[in-house]
Amino acid sequence: MKPELSIVIPVYGSASILPSLVRRLEEVLVPALGADGFEVVLVHDSGPDNAWEVIRSEALTRPWLVGVDLRRNAGQHNAIMAGLGFARGRYIVTMDDDLQHDPADVPRILQTLRDGADLCYVQFEGRKHALWKRAGSRFNDMVAARLLKKPEGLYLSPFRGFVRELGEEARRYQGPFVYLDGLLVQSTSPKRIATITGQHHARSDGRSGYSLSKSISLWLQMATSFSIVPLRFVSLAGVLASCVAFLLAVVVLWQKLHSPQMAVGWPSLIITILFMGGLQLLALGVIGEYTGRVLLNINNRPQYIIGRTTNVAGRDEDDRP
Repeated sequence: MKPELSIVIPVYGSASILPSLVRRLEEVLVPALGADGFEVVLVHDSGPDNAWEVIRSEALTRPWLVGVDLRRNAGQHNAIMAGLGFARGRYIVTMDDDLQHDPADVPRILQTLRDGADLCYVQFEGRKHALWKRAGSRFNDMVAARLLKKPEGLYLSPFRGFVRELGEEARRYQGPFVYLDGLLVQSTSPKRIATITGQHHARSDGRSGYSLSKSISLWLQMATSFSIVPLRFVSLAGVLASCVAFLLAVVVLWQKLHSPQMAVGWPSLIITILFMGGLQLLALGVIGEYTGRVLLNINNRPQYIIGRTTNVAGRDEDDRP
């Protein structure tokens, strides 16, 4: 019998938090759905601590707890894609592993999906993230509104739920650069996307594995994997630069005709060269980003590589899928 709900959680550097997370999920979901009504898929993203041993230990007495160990770090969204391959539920919820997302909100997400929504995001009243991360999220939200055509005001939270059909549609994407929200938002109508409000809690232990460089990388994945707007922006910038350069040339020519004794200025020449050279490097960088992603797609770079599993039907925990 398949469970109604699957919860997919990428795990990185949170070995000390996992027992509390599993216990909280159990306290909330067993009374609401029964032990057979849900499953939790913990995807260990090759983190720096002993989280996999903790997952195996917690799964020994909990048949609803599935563990997946990736051979190498794949990133949050890629790890979720790996977990979707093991999720059997009619509805799927994703959340972080650090208890900043409250398990008590999971039944509310489930009810919203039961009521007819395809996709549900949890909007937080106050976020316990660093200032740079909150500012980056606002910038990412603004760009996503332009590139993904997401509904205005919708915050793309990693605490989300969606129907199985959207998960299957997302898994059809085989490229190595996964941006899950882009796949989900573009798979349904804005009117079928719902939101609920929840509390965002401070991380109880350790540090977040999401650095500034990883956030920038994720933003680039969204910008270059789901839109050609950056290429159009570079083209427009090139046109504007050409117009500015032409106007500057007309001004210099006019000044030379009216003041023959005037020498052509070295600073204006250097400024023009640097201006045009900067635009050319910008264009080459954007084109290179697209070209690199096309190359890696053609080479069939995997999204993730699965190592060990535990509590997966028909497999021993050390079997290789």
